[in-house]
Amino acid sequence: MSVATYADPVIDDLPGRLALAPAPRPELVGAGLSVPLVSGEAVPYANFDYAASAPALTAVRDAVADLLPWYASVHRGAGLASQTSTAAYEAAREAVARFVGVRRGSATIFTRNTTDAMNLLSHALPRPSTVIVFETEHHATLLPWRGHRVVRLPAPASAEAACADVARALAQSPVGPRLVAVTGASNVTGEVWPVAELARVAHAAGGRIVVDAAQLAPHRPVDIAALDVDYLALSGHKLYAPFGVGALIGRSDWLRAAPPYLIGGGATTAVHDRTVSWAELPDRHEAGTPNVVGAVALAAACGALRRADRAALADREQALLARLRKGLANVPGLCELRLWGPAAPRVGITSFALAGWDGRRLATALSAEHGIGVRAGAFCAHPFVRRLVGAGSGRSEAPVPVRASVGLPTTEADVERLVRAVGQLARRGPAWTYIDRAGEIVPDPDPRPSPIDRVTGWF
Repeated sequence: MSVATYADPVIDDLPGRLALAPAPRPELVGAGLSVPLVSGEAVPYANFDYAASAPALTAVRDAVADLLPWYASVHRGAGLASQTSTAAYEAAREAVARFVGVRRGSATIFTRNTTDAMNLLSHALPRPSTVIVFETEHHATLLPWRGHRVVRLPAPASAEAACADVARALAQSPVGPRLVAVTGASNVTGEVWPVAELARVAHAAGGRIVVDAAQLAPHRPVDIAALDVDYLALSGHKLYAPFGVGALIGRSDWLRAAPPYLIGGGATTAVHDRTVSWAELPDRHEAGTPNVVGAVALAAACGALRRADRAALADREQALLARLRKGLANVPGLCELRLWGPAAPRVGITSFALAGWDGRRLATALSAEHGIGVRAGAFCAHPFVRRLVGAGSGRSEAPVPVRASVGLPTTEADVERLVRAVGQLARRGPAWTYIDRAGEIVPDPDPRPSPIDRVTGWF
């Protein structure tokens, strides 16, 4: 298994060097949420699943509430509500562009999420193009490039090796458009990739680079111009704006030359019996009634984060992450999944395997017995996770890992609670019985109120 224990002098010393000084933190909806346990008591929910989806900021909720009375179809409407919604939608586009330091003349196109953004870019690539991508990517970046020549590189041994591997792949690629697709921060390990260095390598060979910033943008400031990347994709649901929106931001030439990603209303300027005139950017790739509420939500999240002291937030997150990793080091049989050395920079994500435990059962026990939310599985990065856990290397059954991710509301008490719960389960085993029901691990019996009953009561 490509894993490592947590104990490391760099990690051990980090909490002392990064004291948890008070930092301005945007507030989230759902603070103080209480969840029932199988034992019958209720406890505050400890969320360690921010890497999957993050709750809404209160600033996002408030912006959406302000918009809703004025909500109407955007563009071409003469009514005041339509004019107001149009202004809000286009102002949201500008706010998202500012959040990532967009260059003058670049395009900012609203999408559903990062996956949608990457598929849009794939659609816009000139044909034939060569796409260079590592096996370590989330499926959103690994898979959309059908119809192009794809060079899938193995996991690099280091950040420096990643740059060398890309340079070699570019040199061996045929003449023509070439794109390097890479994550900003891994959704499996949290490790931060050398984006600026990879951009220099790509540009030196006449290629371009797109960055999947879904995990990076919620944790660190991202500046397209400073990094010198050509395209960037992100998701609102990772960025505390869970309203079904994302964005593709970057150079406009390929996007302007491509036919619409979707065909329909808004993507055209004139339709005749046999001819169609397509709209200019960004309308060309935003056919149909757009997600105005989602765009405003994303812009509100971007604005709230821009106003916060992000350096202080990052320091606080690193201290919490170091405390979490150090605490888990004392759990018997627990190993961290990582690609590079333990001191490699990372955002607030760590994944681990626990000997003798199916990660799905561990995640269910943490929820049912301790009120803690984590993620178990392959995290939509199947080739990478298989490599990290050693699947396909003669093991009869590869372990299913667990991922814990830190968010803005995470506290020291939350971290200690997770460490304590994992240690207790590792040493004593579960206090409840669990069964496999149609591939899902569930408590048996489960005396808690059914989530289905809770949800259907909302409608």
